[in-house]
Amino acid sequence: MNSIAAIALALAVQEKGVGYDDTPQLPDQKWKVHDSQRPVPPVVTPGDAPGKAPSDAVVLFDGKDLSKWHDGKSNESKWKVEDGYFEAVKGAGTITTRDEFGDFQLHIEWRAPDPPKGTSQGRGNSGVFLGGRYELQVLDSYENRTYADGQAGSMYGQFPPLVNASRKPGEWQVYDVIFIYPRFKEGKLETPAFLTVLHNGVLLHNKQPYIGASTHRAVGKYSEHKPQGPISLQDHGDPVRFRNIWIRAIKGYDEK
Repeated sequence: MNSIAAIALALAVQEKGVGYDDTPQLPDQKWKVHDSQRPVPPVVTPGDAPGKAPSDAVVLFDGKDLSKWHDGKSNESKWKVEDGYFEAVKGAGTITTRDEFGDFQLHIEWRAPDPPKGTSQGRGNSGVFLGGRYELQVLDSYENRTYADGQAGSMYGQFPPLVNASRKPGEWQVYDVIFIYPRFKEGKLETPAFLTVLHNGVLLHNKQPYIGASTHRAVGKYSEHKPQGPISLQDHGDPVRFRNIWIRAIKGYDEK
């Protein structure tokens, strides 16, 4: 068969949408190249505006209430909800999702107080705890000097962000997060937790491994846990606001 005929045949097959049955096996997969039997990905409808939840997301805050969160004590949350956002209340404590999640994509928007008050870690401080253990720092880092591994977007106490992409105080900021849990085998760490983060559309971490669970003034360590957990938001005494929070499970579309 000449090259023109081969191309014509390939196009005809593609138009029928049936793929191929006589192609090589893909490494480490049960499928062949362009396999006609491979299931197609499910359809997901994107959000109706940038940053809005797609159709397969779990919405953790819909702008109305904190029914999907609790403080671990009263089984409710005392953080303030108004005008489509909620705000940390000093002394109300960290809040945590009622549900747990495996490897995930997380979207969360936050805003530091305006006018700003304090300096360094005392200015717009909070944190997003992934799986309840691994902190992605929230801080007003616009023209606010602090230690590098504690500024906004840092893997707290471990890795600074690649860049400082912070907006001015009072402006809404966006974290888009990909988080992969660590895996353990027979009580020992097999693979670490991995984090990818975009802050206001700018890459901060690219599949960066955590050293261990986040901590203050110490080196984080791993202890065995299951590959799923809650999302927690820290009460650090500052009235940081949050809105438009949603999460999606990460798994291959043809995973069994």
